[in-house]
Amino acid sequence: MKLGPTLSEMREPWTIDSATRKKALAAKASDTLDPINLYNITWYDADDEVQHFVVPPAVTGVETPIVVIYSKDFPTGSHKVGAAYSVLAELIVSGEVDPAKHRLVWPSTGNYGVGGAWVAGRMDCNSLVVLPEGMSRERFELIERFGAEVIKTPGSESNVKEIYDKTRELRQDPNVRILNQFEVMGNYRFHYDVTGNSVAALAKRLEKRGFGRGVASAFVSAMGSAGTIAAGDRLKQIHPEHKIVGLEPIQCPTLYNNGYGAHEIQGIGDKHVTWIHNVGNMDAMMCIDDMACVRGLQLFTEETGWRVMEDRFGVSSDDVRMLASVFGISCVCNLLGAIKTVKHYGYGKDDLVVTVCTDDIGRYVSVMDWLTEKEGAMDEAAATARMSAIFHSAGLDWIQEGTLHHRDRWHNLKYYTWVEQQGKTVQELDAQRDRNWWLEHQGRIPSFDEKIRAAR
Repeated sequence: MKLGPTLSEMREPWTIDSATRKKALAAKASDTLDPINLYNITWYDADDEVQHFVVPPAVTGVETPIVVIYSKDFPTGSHKVGAAYSVLAELIVSGEVDPAKHRLVWPSTGNYGVGGAWVAGRMDCNSLVVLPEGMSRERFELIERFGAEVIKTPGSESNVKEIYDKTRELRQDPNVRILNQFEVMGNYRFHYDVTGNSVAALAKRLEKRGFGRGVASAFVSAMGSAGTIAAGDRLKQIHPEHKIVGLEPIQCPTLYNNGYGAHEIQGIGDKHVTWIHNVGNMDAMMCIDDMACVRGLQLFTEETGWRVMEDRFGVSSDDVRMLASVFGISCVCNLLGAIKTVKHYGYGKDDLVVTVCTDDIGRYVSVMDWLTEKEGAMDEAAATARMSAIFHSAGLDWIQEGTLHHRDRWHNLKYYTWVEQQGKTVQELDAQRDRNWWLEHQGRIPSFDEKIRAAR
């Protein structure tokens, strides 16, 4: 069994033993399956810079700087590998998982399952990913490449109930351990500590380059497991005026209006409120059209779109290359949410809005093929219309403020999944209303880091 970094080392990779880090950085390019790559689970590059991209105003249509932190250079091409590692490491050092004995089950709609397959393989664990059959072909290929088995459940992104049903069945085996990203707080802690503090450090560095005032005015994130949005909890502690904005598909507006439905934004909109989502700290809920995200990704990643962005909108070739390389479908959703956030709160040129690119086009080539087959090839007229209609004209519809009433309703929605279906008690649910419940879980980080060091 091989343990990797602590949370503090993922947060500040320059504190990793220099020989270990040098070996890890060398393996990043030469052998992605080498376990030393566990030490490459971080938002930072080899030069200790948070990997980010300031999206040009020619794309966003607003003067407020919108910056995305991107995760394509994590070991699996998505930051979900960090959540998967943190969850497994915590359970191992707590004695709840024995890699020599237990089979790990990763319930997922995509990137967490890919991350779990990779992490488990590097840590000598036997694992199985439960994933809806309607997810992109590339996800299944990666899981199998990383050495895990797959069980395909009915449906697509929003069919999480079917995943839970299958994991309940698997749980009957005493040698199975379910690593449920929607429930386990290791996912929350990774993003609260590692992602949140990385964004805070980036905001200070961007101020020196003329972007913002050294703090993030808002953090915008769609919710799948609601791990990523936990970064906002840390950012709000640093800057109390900070806004946390959650996103859902219009086609599956669960928090917005108790809605449901299938949609095309893989990785988000899972038709329930997750246990680890601190809804009492969320300032606004916004909904984004799913096909706007799919068409927007095609604009960013096909040659016709590149020509239009450069020739008609003045986007530099370097920026076009970044748009083509760091965005996936949910990343476009996050960018659209960030634009709406700027307009909703009336932010100006001295503010800074941060969001996340959770993966890249590599997981959606088959989806782009599907879109072309469905709608025909994107020509320059269509690309021009998309830039104007999807990005520049992002409106103020489908926005819900985080009032006391709505926060209470968002919390109450947890009951139907977690108490009625998943065995939590009402007392456990009600405990989450107290901010100290969340502070207590944040406060466990040093203890887990100490245990990881000792076990390592």
